[in-house]
Amino acid sequence: MSRVFLFESGQAREISLDAFCERTEDAPFSWVHADGWREDARTVVSRCDHMPQAALSALLAQETRPRCTLMGHGALVNLRGLGAAEDGVGDPLVSIRLWAEQARVISVSYRPLAAMEPVAAQMLAGRIRDPGDLIAAFAQQITEALDPEVADLGDGLDEIESALTEHGPAEARRRVSEIRATAIGYRRFIAPQRQALERLSAADALWLEPDDRLHLQEAADRCARMAEELEAVRERSALAHEELTDLRAEQMNRQALIISVVALVFLPLTFLTGLLGMNVDGIPYAHEPWAFWGVVGVCVAMAAGISGWFAATQWLK
Repeated sequence: MSRVFLFESGQAREISLDAFCERTEDAPFSWVHADGWREDARTVVSRCDHMPQAALSALLAQETRPRCTLMGHGALVNLRGLGAAEDGVGDPLVSIRLWAEQARVISVSYRPLAAMEPVAAQMLAGRIRDPGDLIAAFAQQITEALDPEVADLGDGLDEIESALTEHGPAEARRRVSEIRATAIGYRRFIAPQRQALERLSAADALWLEPDDRLHLQEAADRCARMAEELEAVRERSALAHEELTDLRAEQMNRQALIISVVALVFLPLTFLTGLLGMNVDGIPYAHEPWAFWGVVGVCVAMAAGISGWFAATQWLK
């Protein structure tokens, strides 16, 4: 559902979509956010004939990456942040596309963005007065929400590395793979998002005030730190995966060794019992009453001797 906000005389309020589309260049600051899957987004974009054609197409594009492109009197900004709900569809971060110009911002997203409601609340509270404030608010909300998520990835790896013996190798490898995949998905968009924010903070735009540039640069610095931490998480995940693979191989080798030792203990016993179990004449002491227990005693002695030899040679350590 589209939402339209108007900031006028120090106060903000929601207005209709038609009122937004009919506003003139000297009208107060306004912002419209549209759902890309609804016709409202196409209505807004189609009625904004003053925008460059490239910006019109980019606002409705479904596949985007974070960027900042200056076009004439405005700027096209794509940002990525956490979604309002974990639907498990598409990329882990949700994209929002913004066209910013003097006193007007148009934003489009195809999935709910978690930062949308806090930014809308700031707008209605009168703390967002121009396009620079709006984009800086989105950048700050996105980085503040992502910061603990990135930290949790590192904490998860810390728990796995400090307790490798408490979790089964299969479960630990699954958790490491999930953390690594999440880190790769986040870094894919956070790294270019840093570049986009830095480029916007240095842009020669009249609607960007000094405090807006400061907030954008601060958000860019946090993105840079998160990108570095995600890269460290990715490398640590690879090392943890290799360690878990080695641990699993060591466990399998030990199990195979135990099976081999047991087989070697029983191999001569099987030969002896098979030899005495042949249905032919001439087997010594076949009719003696003590013969069975004698064979059992010989087998026990052989098994004990072989096991003792394996223990003495430290095969089982």
